[in-house]
Amino acid sequence: MAIAVLLFAVAGCAARVQLRGNEPDPEKLADLKAGDIGKNEILEIFGSPSSVDVFDGDVWYYISERTETVVFLAPEVKERLVLSLKFDKKGLLAKVKLIGKEGAKVVEHIKRTTPTFGEKLTVLDQILGNFQRFKNKKE
Repeated sequence: MAIAVLLFAVAGCAARVQLRGNEPDPEKLADLKAGDIGKNEILEIFGSPSSVDVFDGDVWYYISERTETVVFLAPEVKERLVLSLKFDKKGLLAKVKLIGKEGAKVVEHIKRTTPTFGEKLTVLDQILGNFQRFKNKKE
């Protein structure tokens, strides 16, 4: 009985692997040549991009990620791959760039508040202010 409980406890600690995104096939990546292939052919080979550059619609990104989660701990990124495809004005592939987990940049969030103008009221000010508002309506 104790062995069964121990087996269930160990099985519960196994890492859950999650795959996200559109991981390109390495054989298909090797066949990509700048200037030889257009947007429609890329769509046929890899499917729709994960993201398109907001400022330059001629840059497509295919993003994939593999994470592992153990019990209640935060997920850990084991592998990340970003394929960046840049097209020229004619719609032909101009540049291929492959970025792994090592090339990632940490982006820090800016923690600040937007100042508001006006009075800062305490709870007591708000309560007394409400009494004055109702008193003025009766007059």
